[in-house]
Amino acid sequence: MPPTSALGPGARREPTRLVLAVVVVVAAVAAAVGMVLTWPSGDGPETGLVDPGVHYVGAQVVDSRMRSCDGTIEDVLPDGTVPPTVDCLEVTARTTGGREVDVLATSGVTSTDVPPGTRVLLERYPAQDGEPEVWAWHDMDRTLPLGTFALAFALVTTLVAGLRGLRALVGLALAFLVLGAYVLPALVAGHDGLGVALSGSTVIVVVVLYLAHGVSVRTTTALVGTLLGLAMVTGLGLLGAHAARLQPVTSEDTFALARALGADGVDVLRGVFLCGVVLAGIGVLNDVTITQASAVWELRAADPSASWRTLTARGMRIGRDHIASTVYTIAFAYAGASLPLLLLLELYDQPLLVTLTSGAFAEEIVRTLAGATGLVLAIPLTTVVAAVAAVGAPPNRSGHGHGHGHAH
Repeated sequence: MPPTSALGPGARREPTRLVLAVVVVVAAVAAAVGMVLTWPSGDGPETGLVDPGVHYVGAQVVDSRMRSCDGTIEDVLPDGTVPPTVDCLEVTARTTGGREVDVLATSGVTSTDVPPGTRVLLERYPAQDGEPEVWAWHDMDRTLPLGTFALAFALVTTLVAGLRGLRALVGLALAFLVLGAYVLPALVAGHDGLGVALSGSTVIVVVVLYLAHGVSVRTTTALVGTLLGLAMVTGLGLLGAHAARLQPVTSEDTFALARALGADGVDVLRGVFLCGVVLAGIGVLNDVTITQASAVWELRAADPSASWRTLTARGMRIGRDHIASTVYTIAFAYAGASLPLLLLLELYDQPLLVTLTSGAFAEEIVRTLAGATGLVLAIPLTTVVAAVAAVGAPPNRSGHGHGHGHAH
């Protein structure tokens, strides 16, 4: 007969840890297999959107002046007509090679936007078929200000959050690497958007959570909650898209994108919407689940005798406050991202209900509601899982694994 200590918390702890580990391992392996099966191969469709012969050249503004130019579609008037002539800005810029060229800036750029010394990017089209080379305006060169801004963010994050903040930044870089190297090319290649989204998102959350918060039962608990929330967001997105009969082509931009993606462009865009729903849920789910798991573990440390039901009830008191604040966060995040659509709402001369249920607005509504509902449901699920896991863990270790401590 085993000693009494073998039937104590340590014995109860092992099944919980095993179940959590199995869930994470199965999800991670399935995601890895999904990535392998849907890994993009080839260069994708020839869109013709970018001339492969163009060279982007850095330059510095020397002078600028207004002149008269022929009107284009960019200058269309409210009545739909294009004026024969318009005022435009001609810019003289000196390239990094020391050559001065004259280019016409895009509509809306004024001389105050490009004083002498402003760094800009130009497009150079080499001479071919007897035609001379052509120079054109591309955009402002924002490398220095954006790089400085990103560096300041990294320094502030590292100074405030310490090593954990630095690990979070590394995780963020890896997440964008997954997006750039796998998710976007796989969508362009025509792979199933939902499979791509779930595979990429699962790999991202596993790597990011463990990298930022360390390998521990507490982190694994938050990860399981995140995966459950991700599954709910996906299901709600599918249900909402089906119930609302959302169509992939809702605007001139999506029509142009569908044509650029080739013959299967419309089907690709159906997957893009679902992929967007899943990806949009990652960040906030990560936030609420790790916070909720940490709250439950701290409640356990404060009251080692509390049962999982008691921890769940206390954790949900914190979770309800978290829900109330996070719903605003996700709603206004979506509102900020879709602000141009909201401006169109002000301009459309049609009933409000008709406007809100139109294709472009309906997509945003389904995306917002799916993400918010999945987020709300993830909090009680994470709380229950964390409470069960915390009851079987030694209170003096606060859920962290051997050799890996955190200060809270």
